[in-house]
Amino acid sequence: MDNSDPSHLLCPVGEPDCRWLDEIVRLRKQVVDLSDLVSTDALTGVYNFRYFRNVLQSEMDRSKRSGIPTSLVMADLDHFKTINDAHGHEVGNLALRQIANIIKQEIRTTDSVCRYGGGVFAMIFPETHLNLAVKVADRIRELIAFTPVEYNEGVIDVTVSMGASVYMKTSILNIDIFVDSVDKYMYEAKDSGRNCICHIDYADLRKVTEIGADERAMLFRED
Repeated sequence: MDNSDPSHLLCPVGEPDCRWLDEIVRLRKQVVDLSDLVSTDALTGVYNFRYFRNVLQSEMDRSKRSGIPTSLVMADLDHFKTINDAHGHEVGNLALRQIANIIKQEIRTTDSVCRYGGGVFAMIFPETHLNLAVKVADRIRELIAFTPVEYNEGVIDVTVSMGASVYMKTSILNIDIFVDSVDKYMYEAKDSGRNCICHIDYADLRKVTEIGADERAMLFRED
C-alpha cells in the first residue's frame, strides 16, 4: 500500500472533507525520507555502516535458526589514498560512486551493499553458500577492473581487493569476530598482489562443519 496516496486514508476526526489528510501523507513521507537518510551513505547512495551492522546481525541470527548460510564479502579500493593524493578527493569520490553502482547492478534485490568506511564496501548475501557469493564477487571485481573512472582530465584504472567468508548454523563467532575474519581475508588479498579475492578454503570449511564447538573456537580464535 502506498502511504503517499491519501485515497485509502480516513479522517482522524471523521469529517468527509478532511484537511488533515494531506498533512498525514506529508508527515508519513517525511518519516520515510528520514529513515532513508539514517540508513544511507550520502556519498555513494548505498547503505551505511549502521545499516550493515543491523542487517548482518539479523541474517546471522536467521542462519542460526534456519541452517541456511549467510555469506559476507568485503571489498577495499586499492591505493585509495594514492588516488586521492594524485588526482584529488573528488576523483576518489567518483571512484567510490562508480564501484557502488557496479555492485548494486550485479547483486540481487535480496542482497545488500553497504559502505563500511573509507574505500571499503561490504556485501551481504543472505541464504547464499560461499562458493556462489565468491563467484558473484569475482565477477564484480572484474567489472570494476575493466571499467575505468572517467574525470575531467582523463581516466584512471581502479581495482579492489576482496575477502569473503560464510556464517552457518554451526558457527560460533559473534558479529565482530565474523567481520574481522573477512577483513583478514581482504588484507590477505592485498598482500597477494591486490585485485583478487581471498576466502576460507572450501576443504577447511567442510572440516569446520564436522568438528565440535571447542575445536571450532580454537580454529577461529584470534592470534
